[in-house]
Amino acid sequence: MKFSVPFTRLAQLLAHSIFAMTLLVGLPATIRAQTVKNVVLVHGAFADGSGYKALYQELTKNGYHVTVVQNPLTSLEDDVAATNLALDQQDGPAILVGHSWGGAVITEAGNHAKVAALVYIAAFQPDKGESALQWFQSAPPAPENGVLPPNAQGIVYYDRAKFHAGFCADVSAKEAQFMAASQGAFNAKAFITPLTQAAWRTKPTYAILATEDKSINPLIQRSMYSRSNTNVTEVKGSHCIYISQPKIVADVIQKAANGQR
Repeated sequence: MKFSVPFTRLAQLLAHSIFAMTLLVGLPATIRAQTVKNVVLVHGAFADGSGYKALYQELTKNGYHVTVVQNPLTSLEDDVAATNLALDQQDGPAILVGHSWGGAVITEAGNHAKVAALVYIAAFQPDKGESALQWFQSAPPAPENGVLPPNAQGIVYYDRAKFHAGFCADVSAKEAQFMAASQGAFNAKAFITPLTQAAWRTKPTYAILATEDKSINPLIQRSMYSRSNTNVTEVKGSHCIYISQPKIVADVIQKAANGQR
């Protein structure tokens, strides 16, 4: 029998193929399985998208395409609509990430066809028919917690005097002052609106639990995430760990992008 390729050449090609496969198998799963390159970040109440700058930098230096949603904070429906607009613009599957109140938003918006997985950062994770307020009231607040009652216009603010200790204890006092001064005007009706769907029931779900959180009691976070069988990473840090420890948060997002459990 004649070969179109000399036998010795064929043997060399086969050997090279086997060597290449051996290298591929030896690569970390995080490299082999990395298929989701889009990340959409959703901020919480009393904050805006600029707080994600350090996390944005961590993700983009690792090759991710990052979009930061600016929530209007006027209602659950409005914040979900803003998130869906951002998802519509993605050129493929995306990891949808939410901090604090943003967890309720991504739970509702997460059924978007482009959402590959959800990541909760010290965030609410209600079920269908539940509101964020139900969970907020399910455990006693920390003394440092500064969430104020709604004012005459129905807007909820975070007490500036408690902002550093209660919201972001592990950032500098100067940065906390700026964050308190630039906090969003959060409409109370968003907090009491029940969700109509819960994407964590059908999408892979991850969470970073902040063990020193004074805004959402860690007991509440643990209870929500255990109910949903969420893949949880516990981190010693404040409610704003995405600012104080962006590398750890980025690692969890990358874990979600790679489909690791």
